[in-house]
Amino acid sequence: MSDEDAQERLVERAGAWRVVVDEVFETVTSLVAYGRCGSRAVVLKIVKQQGDEWESGDVLKAFDANGMVRTYEHVPGAILMERLSPGNSLVDLAISDRDEEATAVVAAVIDAIATSRDAGSHACPTVQDWGRGFDKYLATADESISRDLVSEAHHMFEELCQSMSNARLLHGDLQHSNILFDEERGWVAIDPKGVIGEIEYEIGAALRNPREAPLVFTSPATIERRIRQLSNALELEPRRVLNWAFAQAVLSAIWVIEDGGQLEANDPTIALAETTRRMLPSFSP
Repeated sequence: MSDEDAQERLVERAGAWRVVVDEVFETVTSLVAYGRCGSRAVVLKIVKQQGDEWESGDVLKAFDANGMVRTYEHVPGAILMERLSPGNSLVDLAISDRDEEATAVVAAVIDAIATSRDAGSHACPTVQDWGRGFDKYLATADESISRDLVSEAHHMFEELCQSMSNARLLHGDLQHSNILFDEERGWVAIDPKGVIGEIEYEIGAALRNPREAPLVFTSPATIERRIRQLSNALELEPRRVLNWAFAQAVLSAIWVIEDGGQLEANDPTIALAETTRRMLPSFSP
């Protein structure tokens, strides 16, 4: 679909949902309009292409506003949501020497999300489905990522999937820029991908962020403190969280290449993968 198609759908959905649009801005994947529906401040999001976000309205609805932005209306490729105010992200907290406080917020949001429906209630991909990226990468001739690193992470990922328990609907990309502050509701998550897995998996995205401060999240001391803090707050097994963090970091780098991107020599996600890999032998809960 073209950008013109997205613009046409924006006009059509605004009319159907009686939204008075105040301003529109564009992201790589979407058109986002701020406006009003009666006296209510709203956000109208139009997804440009079919893909991960196309059915995100269904995913949002499944969480039933537990730790998540409220959705008022949705159809494939379009969502009408509440507007969070002031809407500043958790990135601001994490990069201002308050990472421990930011990590506590991540834990609280994960805990709120965990009260939502179980895995059987929504037709989303599983973490096993996402893990197919390892095989796809290994079948290519690309050498941006060490083959040994990919193979080790692949093996770890498969072991974790096979031993996974209490699988449920997860956000799938719960990192600092996807957690916003609202003066009435507090910290709230936005833009869920929707994936079925265990809560230990959910932590991986936050450990790879914020991207604005790679020296923070690649520090061994920060990694260990974050894992222990999150594990204690959510009653999880720290070792399992670390294992997921390592495997997911490599998979995340693979996704960059799948999407046509390039990895720099000092890519922070690979740095995180290498650091967590070194931590695995000696890490003890």
